[in-house]
Amino acid sequence: MTDAAERLARLVRVPLGGPLPLRLRAWDGSEVGPLGGPVLVVRNRRALRQLAWKPGELGLARAWVAGDLDIEGDLYEALIRLSSVARACRTEGSPEHRVGRRTLAALRSPGNLRLAVEALALAGVGLPPPPPREEAVSRHGRLHGLRRDREAVTHHYDVGNDFYSLVLGPSMVYSCAYWENPQATLEEAQYAKLDLICRKLGLRPGQRFLDVGCGWGELVAHAVEHYGVQAVGITISEEQAVFARKRLAGAGWSDRAEIRVQDYREIEDGPYDAISSIGMAEHVGSAQFRTYADIMRTLLRPGGRLLNHQIACRPRADGVPHRAGEFIGRYVFPDGELAPVGTTTALLEEAGFEVRDVEALREHYARTLRAWVANLERNWAEAARLTTIGRARVWRMYMAASALAFEENRIGVNQILAVRTTAAGNAKMPPTRTQWLTCTTAN
Repeated sequence: MTDAAERLARLVRVPLGGPLPLRLRAWDGSEVGPLGGPVLVVRNRRALRQLAWKPGELGLARAWVAGDLDIEGDLYEALIRLSSVARACRTEGSPEHRVGRRTLAALRSPGNLRLAVEALALAGVGLPPPPPREEAVSRHGRLHGLRRDREAVTHHYDVGNDFYSLVLGPSMVYSCAYWENPQATLEEAQYAKLDLICRKLGLRPGQRFLDVGCGWGELVAHAVEHYGVQAVGITISEEQAVFARKRLAGAGWSDRAEIRVQDYREIEDGPYDAISSIGMAEHVGSAQFRTYADIMRTLLRPGGRLLNHQIACRPRADGVPHRAGEFIGRYVFPDGELAPVGTTTALLEEAGFEVRDVEALREHYARTLRAWVANLERNWAEAARLTTIGRARVWRMYMAASALAFEENRIGVNQILAVRTTAAGNAKMPPTRTQWLTCTTAN
């Protein structure tokens, strides 16, 4: 009888349009495919049942999270090889969804009845396998309403501060670093990013500074310590707020900084001299972004600066918002949406901002993500203990795949510096970038 690996290899030729670019090992120990590279491991028949009941990205995600599918060897190399094959599937949708749809089309055609029988024989008879534990939290209410946004953020950020400290390192900054020096450590590059933001905002002692989506409070702490501001940071993650408050209290800055558990739509104590929004607007949603921009403008004094740091997708011809696929949407960022940088700048201008600078940091995020993956892999046993093995697998895959997406220019990230115009319709800024990036710190 033909071994399971060869039978699987024949099956995947149909959706891929060619041979699998990885070595394949099946649950019976059989192997097939090229030597000397990563190995795709199908640990049991349940992986096939996941795909049979949920073809495409969701079935693949569930099989990966459950550990039924695995990669041995270089995960990046495996994803690069699979991505190159997926690009050959020319139907629309995510690469994983394309493969799933081509599989279904192939199996339903009369000429492939024997192939369908073979797939069912390999999968084995059985009910749909239960989804892994990390299935996304139930979401209630309208998309991007206050309650639903809190549930989505809690799902992602309240994984545990100890877990995030293993992944992010001592800086505890969960957005792309700024690698001015190629030899810099992750912590040095994150410090450079925090300082770049403060300089772009032109922070000065005594100013009121608001950090929207403040995370674990590192930007607030940096601005207070080095630029002498009075700062407010807001987050809708309780765990982040607890960590940030302890961080600020331990440094003796509680009288100069406040951390609130608060949605951006609930802030009423403007005006501020400067506002940062770092990696938060992806949670706002396309339909709500103009409201978000209007609120940011209202909270700023005339001439005040906004630094919006946001992941961007490539424009679509139909103009439909880019929503996360099944894996990211269910396991990582529920309700997350990306917009092209041009759409973001246009909406900021419509709200009454003058966009003064746009800096693309795509390559910086790719390197940051690789550093986070290295941290996770180096501390794998402890990370799994602090959460679950399934959760750790989710974070490893999503960060590695995201690193490649940035490297291949499938997504980008940009810092947009915008200024609230004055009554005269202009915004006072030094005439050159060098001048407005050069400011005196408090320390």
